[in-house]
Amino acid sequence: MSAGLSASGVADLHAAARRSVDDQTVPGLVSLVARGEHVHVDALGTLAVDGPPVWRDSLFRISSTTKPITAAATLALAGEGLLDLDEPVDRLLPELAGRRVLRTPTGPLDDTVSARRPITARDLLTFTFGFGSCLEQFMAPEPWPVAVAAEELGLATLGPPDPDRQPDPDTWIAALGSLPLMAQPGERWLYSTGAQVLGVLLARAAGAPFAEVLRSRIFEPLGMKDTAFWAKDTSRLATGYRSGPDGLVVTDPPDGAWSRPPAFGDGAAGLVSTAADLLAFARMMLRGGAPVLTQDAVREMTTGQLTPAQRATGGLAPGFFDEINWSFGQAVRDDGAYGWDGGLGTSWLVDPRYDLVIIVLTQRMVEGPEGSPAVHEAVRAAAYAALA
Repeated sequence: MSAGLSASGVADLHAAARRSVDDQTVPGLVSLVARGEHVHVDALGTLAVDGPPVWRDSLFRISSTTKPITAAATLALAGEGLLDLDEPVDRLLPELAGRRVLRTPTGPLDDTVSARRPITARDLLTFTFGFGSCLEQFMAPEPWPVAVAAEELGLATLGPPDPDRQPDPDTWIAALGSLPLMAQPGERWLYSTGAQVLGVLLARAAGAPFAEVLRSRIFEPLGMKDTAFWAKDTSRLATGYRSGPDGLVVTDPPDGAWSRPPAFGDGAAGLVSTAADLLAFARMMLRGGAPVLTQDAVREMTTGQLTPAQRATGGLAPGFFDEINWSFGQAVRDDGAYGWDGGLGTSWLVDPRYDLVIIVLTQRMVEGPEGSPAVHEAVRAAAYAALA
């Protein structure tokens, strides 16, 4: 067990979090740093501008921090024998059988070739099944035809999460299946969509809604009592914001899109959670997976899975894979730390070298250097400096 955190380091942690909170940048946050049994939590600011205070158990939309949880549920069902990671998904997802692939990702939807092989669950876990976001999309002067079509179908897969627009899982997967892939299965890393497809796959493999799969395989065994696809107690849910020309702009109020059960449980970006629940998930990983995963499953989730060729052709920014690889639903740094951030303002990082967990939850959408990333970097730097 680790030595914990130094007293001076804890004071610096609080100061780093405190400096980041104000009504024009981040109205409120919960930051948690744990090493062994030593846990330091700061709950600062307000749930909304001029709103009630943030508490340790306040709820935040964790968006893409959902992805590692979906990956863990996939490995749990694989451990039960309900699916095989290397089996074609056609048996459970016939909508994705017989894929066509765009000759070029920027081309018209009818300019396609046949997929060279079927899609597997492993492709979905590693985001290499052939559909998703990439840097070229964001830099394109005009939206790609496939992106326009995905938007018109209400998939909410190439942009921010939008539970109010997504249809039920069967309709969603049928709509995705009506589109060609953007790359051959296994060819390159494309962000996010694979985790959404996994939600449909797991529901069909288990014969239960995806929310029930997560509850029974992950949340209940780990005591994650507040993590779900919607907030039952909206008084605990932070108001979502993005920056605007005159200050912060509300993107989702507490009684908005996350206040009711969605038609589609988004395995890429749909969950709300608390710092305590995410700590429980992290500790499960650090302690070898019990009671939900095997040690082998944790090893796979914390080992980079992409080939050099896949790393060279993927990413969301220049140099994206210079110091990280991708495992199942999360990034793995070259130094062994792993985790993933959420674009609506959250981050989750686990460093097994130091038995260290760093969680920062805010309600400010990530928009660049002036947005919430500064909060996360400041807390992370202070956490490493605080190691006793």
